[in-house]
This record gives sequence, C-alpha cells and structure tokens, in this order.
Amino acid sequence: MISAVLFGAFAILLIIGAPITVALGMAAMAAFMSIDKDVATLVQVAYNSVNSFPVMALPAFILSGALMQDSGISRRLVGVAEALAGRMSGGMAASTVVACLFFGAISGSGPATTAAVGMLMIPAMIKRGYDKGYASAVTASSGGLGVVIPPSIPMVIYGVTASESITQLFIAGVFPGLLIAFGIMLVNYFISKRKGYKSDADEWSIKTVLIKIKEGFWALMAPVVILGGIYSGFFTPTEAAIVSIFYTLFVGIFIYRELKLKSIFKSMDSTTWLAGRVLIILFTAQAFGRLLVQYKIPDAIAAGLLDLTGNVFIIWALIIVFLIAIGMFMETLATIMLVTPVLLPVMTSLGVDPIHFGVVLVMCCEIGFETPPLGENLFIASGIAKTSIEEISVKSIPFSFVEILSVFLVAYIPGLALWLPKVLGY
Repeated sequence: MISAVLFGAFAILLIIGAPITVALGMAAMAAFMSIDKDVATLVQVAYNSVNSFPVMALPAFILSGALMQDSGISRRLVGVAEALAGRMSGGMAASTVVACLFFGAISGSGPATTAAVGMLMIPAMIKRGYDKGYASAVTASSGGLGVVIPPSIPMVIYGVTASESITQLFIAGVFPGLLIAFGIMLVNYFISKRKGYKSDADEWSIKTVLIKIKEGFWALMAPVVILGGIYSGFFTPTEAAIVSIFYTLFVGIFIYRELKLKSIFKSMDSTTWLAGRVLIILFTAQAFGRLLVQYKIPDAIAAGLLDLTGNVFIIWALIIVFLIAIGMFMETLATIMLVTPVLLPVMTSLGVDPIHFGVVLVMCCEIGFETPPLGENLFIASGIAKTSIEEISVKSIPFSFVEILSVFLVAYIPGLALWLPKVLGY
C-alpha cells in the first residue's frame, strides 16, 4: 500500500504539472499520513539531510563558479585553450572543449561552464564561419563536462545521498571526463574537416602557448590549488569550495583587477537562488528516499531485476538507457537523489563498486544537459547564439552518441573509473 501511495501520488503530481520538488515532498507526506505517522518526523528526516558538513560545499562551489565569470579567470582559460588548438580543423571548437575542461575543474556545474565559456566562444566561432547551431551544439555538449570533471556538484550530491567518499568520487571522475572530452574533440575534428571549419589563429607554436600560459597563470592555478588540496588531503572538498571562493576573490580583485563590487553582489544573488533550489530538492528527495529504504522498495526492485536476468552487462544496459531517458525529463540533482536509493542496492548486490556506479550515474546525467526537452545547456547556448533549440539538438546528436559510447565503456570496464583512486591510495 505504501508503494502504491508513494509512487501513485508522485506520478499524478508530475502528470498534472507539479514541480519535481512539490511532487517528491507531497508524495512522501501522503505516504507518511497513510500509515498514521507524525508529519513532524518527516520534516525532521528532511532537515537532517541538509544539515551536514558536505552539503556546505554546494553553495560554495556555485558561488565560486559565478564569481569566475566576472573575475577574468574564464576569459584567460579560453585564451590558453585557443593557443593549444592552433590552426587545426575545428580548432576553435576544440579549444571550446578544452576551455570547458579547465572551467569545469573549477565550477563543478554544467550550466555554469556552458554560460561562462559559451559567452566567449560561441560568438567567436560564429564570427569565424561556424554554423550557429554547430557552435552552440559543441559548447552545450562540452559544458556537461563540468559535472564529470572534479569538483562536481552532482558528485557531491551522490556522495551525500549514498554516504560515499566525495574525494574518491572526484578522483574517479577524472579519466571518464577526459574520455568524453577526447570523444567530442575527435567527432568535432571529422565534422569540421568535412565542413571546412578552420581557425584564423596563427600556426601553433610553443612560444604562443607559453605567452598565453603566462597571461593565464593565475587562472590555471585555480584548479591546481582546489584539486591539489583535495587530493593531497590538505583540505576536504567542502573546505576546498571555500578556498576556491577566496582564491577567486583575491585573483579577481588584486591581480586581474576586473572583479567589481556590483559583480560580487550579482554572483551572490544568483548563488542564493540556485543553492536554495538545490537544497529544497535535497530536502524533499531525502524524505522520499527514507520511505523507499524503510519499506524495502529498492530490495523488491532489485529482486525483480535479478529475476529478469543475472547478467550484469544486461542490467547495466537497462539502467543506462533508463537513466538517459529519465535525464531528458528530470533535473540532474533530483534524478541522482531519486534513483540512488533505488538502483544502488541493485548494483552493489551484483558486486558493482558504489564509486563506480556513482561515476556512471553522473555521466548519464551529463548527457541530460544536452538532450531536450529539459536540457539546460541547450537553453543557455540557444540564448547566446540566438538560434532554436531544435537546430542545436540535431547538431548535438553526434556528440551525444560518443558520450553514450563513453558511458558504456566506463560501465563495462570498471578500471577506467577506479584505477586512479587505487593508484593514489584511496
């Protein structure tokens, strides 16, 4: 009965158009009231879910990413990426991918990465002869790297939800993120060569690269300071998020001298809005998840899947297809908090490492940023390029295909995600 009330109320609320947060919270409340539980217990469970030290990293990383857009850091990272790309076919688009890697290693957010890099690179690509839809598609696809490359806000959420090490998740995400980036650049090279997209930059030279690295030294040091501190154990991911804020403020105000008081207030305003939305989703999703675990609903789902097949490769395929499909309609953070209590027990019963599962889950969610109807990166890129979502979506298909291939590779070869944590002793 609890399952019927919980999922029935959730489905009905979604069908009538209720926001995911309201649907989760109201479904959990309806299930609690159906078994005569005090609703205050539900509120206490939800409050405890957000009253934790790791959750503090969320607003801090969001604020850090927002500040970097106005501090001059993102612009200098793009300059380094362009110098590395040179005059190769699709060089400007390739430098966009590299810039997203750099910025993703600071912001931890897909939409923030797309906005920061896209504001600079999409107009530049269009000016140099790239099709509007293609320039937007490359940027939207690459922007998703911000949630796979550490530090990653979705990985923080998964770590909190699954009670797993956030540092291990960060380290495990490095190679899969690079794998996706390489795949996007490879596809971009062949498409650009066919369409004749070339950079107007000078021939590649070590001198140009060194000049750009010198100009962007403090920008490049941001991910070194943040990730180096985490991996060396000098500070925790939560402390790293605070360090990234002060580092950005110091560089933007005293070194580059581009960060003004007005920009700081604007960044704080956008951070408050986004962090509040995330924490409310976390609040309601934890209440929903508590009921799932308490009444052993994940165990029943696991048993059903295992009755269907005991082949871990088939189950991985089913789960990946399910996650990609649900990511097209549901926000990333809500997806992670909703499916983790259900699917993680299934995979651990098959011997899958929880860190490995978390990386694959986040990679699947990354694809959701560039697939309609919900794809946030598509909307951001569309607004910058002033082109339609439909056009960008069609041009994104080759990149989505290579990203899905990367997900299956990481899922079927666990070592791709787990070798680096083992090498570093985690």
